[in-house]
Parts: sequence; C-alpha cells; structure tokens
Amino acid sequence: MNTTRTHPDIPVIYEDNHLLVIDKPSGLLSQEDHTGDPDVLTLCKSYIKKKYNKPGKVYLGLVHRLDRPVSGVMVLARTSKAASRLSEEIRKRRVEKTYWALVNGQTPMFDDITHFLLKDNRSNTVKAYDKPRKGAKESRLRYTTIKQNRNHSLIEVELITGRAHQIRVQMAKSGFPLWGDYRYGDPGKDGKNIGLRAVRLKVKHPTQKELMDFKAPVPKDTPWTMFEY
Repeated sequence: MNTTRTHPDIPVIYEDNHLLVIDKPSGLLSQEDHTGDPDVLTLCKSYIKKKYNKPGKVYLGLVHRLDRPVSGVMVLARTSKAASRLSEEIRKRRVEKTYWALVNGQTPMFDDITHFLLKDNRSNTVKAYDKPRKGAKESRLRYTTIKQNRNHSLIEVELITGRAHQIRVQMAKSGFPLWGDYRYGDPGKDGKNIGLRAVRLKVKHPTQKELMDFKAPVPKDTPWTMFEY
C-alpha cells in the first residue's frame, strides 16, 4: 500500500485527480489546532506537493473529520468542485459510514438506539439524553455484535445521523463505553487510542458519479488484537 511518507506516515487507500482517501492513524489530528501537533490536512498537503512537484499552495478540502483518537477511512477532496459535491452528499446523508467499536461489557446482538445529544463547546464534550431537550440534536445509530469475550464486545456500527462524538457518547449512555475512552467512561487510559475505527465508507464519486466503496483493514495493534479475525 502506498503511504504519504510523512511523520507520522499515513497509508493511502485510493487516489485520483479529485480524491485522496487515507487510513488515518489513531492519535493524529484531522485538522491543525492550538497544540501544533501533526494533522492529516497538513501532512497530506505536503504529500501531494512533493509527489506531484506542485508549486505554491496545495488545495486539499477537509469534508469530514475523525476524532483524534479514532482511526480509519477518511476522504479528502483534491479540488474545490469535489469538496462541494462531497459536502453536499454528506449533508444529505447519502454517504454510508461503517465503524467497528470495541466496547466494555457484553452488548445485545443487535440494537437500534436514539438519544438527544447536546454539545458543550467549552469542554468539548457531549451529553446524551433520553428525551428531547432544548438545543439537543436527535441522534441515531444501529449496531450488530460481531464477537464477545467475558469483558468486551466488538460491534459493527452504522451511523444514521452524524454528530460530534456520537458513537462514543451513545454507547457510553447505553452502558457500553468504548475501550480506552476515558472521557466517556473508561478511566485509566491516555485517550490517544480508543476502540473506534472507521472501517468502510461508501460515497458517490464527485465527477464520475459511480459509487465508491473504501475499506480499511483491521489494525494489528491494541486493542484490535483482543480478538481473532
């Protein structure tokens, strides 16, 4: 597999004149923030600039994000036209996103859950409520349990809506916090790597109009080594 050859290095899943699809490592920011730590957008711009010997500034559109401790499939737009069309597909919920989550506890074999999520921008945390509340957004996901052991479950999650920290906070509210997610119920971890991975993303190509199906392999590191695949 091709990589960006940056520090940290980022696997490239797919690339053409309009798209750059990567496998984001856990612990890496999607976009630059106040910390000054490495981020996907800056590193991938550097990769494009060097690979294609582009003069001046490189355009790369960030059309969606993954939380810093989350890994997996992430699509970036290499043209403004692609960025506009991908953003429209996401806004209209035409993009299918599938995640694997490794959670504490034994989950039901299947569940379809709805909460109302309210974000606190000051603390960058989200609270989940069972009933509507002023300012809270209705949020829904469904999941299927893939594997279980005595203390943990591996589930496949389909997002029906796309909210900040949605899987993390909804699973914690349901009594199954994600492995390593100290913010929402699994203390004692550093929070740089949690049991959440974007394993698949299906989206219409912005110019060719065909349905693209991007997948990320299962990592061979903690916590994914907890189960055999």
